[in-house]
Amino acid sequence: MECYVERPPLPGLAGVVRTVWIQRTGEAAYVQRHLPTGGVEIHFPLGGHPQLVGPLTRPEIEVIPAHTTIVGVRFHPGTAPPLPTVLDDLVDQRLGLSELWRGSVERLVEAVARAGDPERALMVVQAHLLQEFRRTVRVDPLVGDAVKALMPWHPVNIDTVATHLALSASQLRRRCLHAVGVSPKVLQRTLRFQGFLALAQAGATATGRRGADGMAGLAIDVGYADQAHLSRECLRLTGLTPRALLGGDLDRCACVHDHSASYGPFLAIRSRPLLRG
Repeated sequence: MECYVERPPLPGLAGVVRTVWIQRTGEAAYVQRHLPTGGVEIHFPLGGHPQLVGPLTRPEIEVIPAHTTIVGVRFHPGTAPPLPTVLDDLVDQRLGLSELWRGSVERLVEAVARAGDPERALMVVQAHLLQEFRRTVRVDPLVGDAVKALMPWHPVNIDTVATHLALSASQLRRRCLHAVGVSPKVLQRTLRFQGFLALAQAGATATGRRGADGMAGLAIDVGYADQAHLSRECLRLTGLTPRALLGGDLDRCACVHDHSASYGPFLAIRSRPLLRG
């Protein structure tokens, strides 16, 4: 039976990594639907070759072979491990880390192989990333501020975000494309949908704004015009309707994975004002 467990990252990575995880497949291959999150991911199959999944703008379907164990890292939008190119060159791509981290991947693969079990392997990968971020990676602070401002809880106009950051709209777009991989508008739409998933995964109750409850209420709470608007975006980003994605319930997704480590921090900023004077 397939099993997937999410964890918070090491404290030193919390500012750049959203969540880490371990996934195991059982006797049969498992069909995994990867969804756009606004960030990049590292997938490290034990005994195999690690890959980087670039920023997604559409669902990616992966068939994971039987008896496979993968440790993974999901980054916040605007943060990424050291790469030889800007992120808009990696959109909707899956690349071997050996193509991007020349020289260091072999040593990391060997260290992961020596780890002995998935828990230790995940710690080895995180320790490597911690060293890389301390030594070489520089995160664009203005893009980080833009990502926070584009979170769904307080809908804001893109031009307003640019003005708040003392950038022109074209400057914000260029920096966002380089550091995130997508434009501010596409990122805002992705984060809005992630916000809906966060509410659904947390079993949140709609606030009842505009008299709507259930799925329609959550759609309005996160910034959609109505449930039909949510449904269109869900189809575009996941290839499924909201109910098909969530298995018909608002407190779990059809994959029955526990995503609390991923969505907990996402929900923690729900009540905070994002743009301050």
